[in-house]
Amino acid sequence: MDVSFRGRIAAMVLLGLLSSPVCAGEVRVAVASNFSAPMERIAALFQKESGHVLTVNLGSSGKFYSQIKGGAPFDVLLAADEAIPKKLVQEGLADGASRFSYAVGRLALWSAQPGFVDDKGLVLNKGNFEKLAIADPKLAPYGVAAKETLEKLVMWNAMQRKLVKGENITQTYQFVATENAELGFIALSQIMHDGKVSHGSWWLVPSEMHKPIKQGAVLLTAAKDKAASQAFLTFLKNKQAAAIMRGFGYELP
Repeated sequence: MDVSFRGRIAAMVLLGLLSSPVCAGEVRVAVASNFSAPMERIAALFQKESGHVLTVNLGSSGKFYSQIKGGAPFDVLLAADEAIPKKLVQEGLADGASRFSYAVGRLALWSAQPGFVDDKGLVLNKGNFEKLAIADPKLAPYGVAAKETLEKLVMWNAMQRKLVKGENITQTYQFVATENAELGFIALSQIMHDGKVSHGSWWLVPSEMHKPIKQGAVLLTAAKDKAASQAFLTFLKNKQAAAIMRGFGYELP
């Protein structure tokens, strides 16, 4: 082997080391369950482009708040509202400078049965159903939005005997998808993919029926790899992530 060839091999090895993810980190993200589908795509894209590894945990924002207070090992929180990230900052458990709204969610009334829900939500007045699923307002911001909508329609009290409450919006969706409830208030992102609703019948709840579902992201002070975690939060603001979110029915702040 001549010297020049050995030199080229050495250069290639060095280049490989420099370009490989030797500095790759792991980001442990607590994600509100309504954001599971877009998160799957965003995570794959981020990992491919950055070399960092994302560990995604799905659940209700209220439960994540309790877990973080108890010392759960998360680096980043993507909540279903802005209140919980703000509260974590106030309590010294999150970095205030990192907090921002990453998406605005939309609420939908949905049934797995085609033609069951009309495009104005008048099915609620007909009352020809036994169960109406919502996320628990005590745990999930989408549940709060559902409650506010029913209050706006002056139906909250009348619906109490029909309500089935999910621990989070994923469980709420499952109640309806399995037809254990004929219809339910879910996140639009759970039934919309690439800008289309593929099955069932639905009513997009007008945004003025409830407070905006602004979803907040924040870096937690206990984050192990702050550089990788911040890189993910920055990635969440780019055009690629925005396009994915729009495809699942989210609006941008």
